[in-house]
Formats: sequence, structure tokens, C-alpha cells
Amino acid sequence: MTARNPLNRSLADGIQRVGFRKWYERELLSSHAHMALALISAVAMMASFEAFRGASTSEKFMNTAFVVVSGAIALWAMRRYIYLLMHAEEMANQANCAQCQAYGLLKLQEVEDRRLAAQRLVPVCCKRCGFRWNLQDD
Repeated sequence: MTARNPLNRSLADGIQRVGFRKWYERELLSSHAHMALALISAVAMMASFEAFRGASTSEKFMNTAFVVVSGAIALWAMRRYIYLLMHAEEMANQANCAQCQAYGLLKLQEVEDRRLAAQRLVPVCCKRCGFRWNLQDD
């Protein structure tokens, strides 16, 4: 599930434009918005099931369509929630400087080697002490 939402910035773009901490915060907010969508879709699916009682045949077909659509939306939103949450947490676990233990004070470095981009490594530097390392962005 590597497809990204165009509203969510990539890690490198996020660090460069708004900084790591803001990127992380926005990634968590986006994931929780997907969780809320999954919850609302599940409620809509249960309401569609409830509408089956006493409905005519054409209304039952319409309710079946609502159940299928709301169920699909709920599954998609839950998968997206889990992906975004796990991605943000994985990046947060790599955001500590090994030298000075600063968290999230990252500056994006220029990609000097094409192999880094192919391996989805994001070269960063600590703003406090200048230590350099790569974040593994999967």
C-alpha cells in the first residue's frame, strides 16, 4: 500500500517545507480523520441494515447498495488509517539524533547518490549538532 494521498506530503517534502514535527503532526491528524471516516461509514452501514425491516423490494435493493458502498468506504478508510499511523510512527522512531539525542530537529540534506533515492532513504542532518543519517521511508 505505497500509494500516497496527494494531500499528504512525502517525508522529504514535508521535512523541507514544514519540518519533521509538523509533518508528523499532520500525518497523525490525517490518519485520525480516516479513522473518523471509518467510524461514520460503519454507522451508516448499520443504519442501512436497520432500514431493511419493513422495506419494499426496491428499497431493499437500494439498502443493499448502501451497505456495500458504506462497507467498502469503511474498509478503505480503516486500511488508510492504519497505514498512515504506522508510517508516522516508523518515521518518528528514526527521528532521534544518535549523537545529541535531539528529537525531530531534522534538516533535509541533498540526495547525492541515486542509490539512496532508489532505496527510499531520506538523508537528514541534526539541526543541533550536525550529525547526518538516513531515514528509511517505506
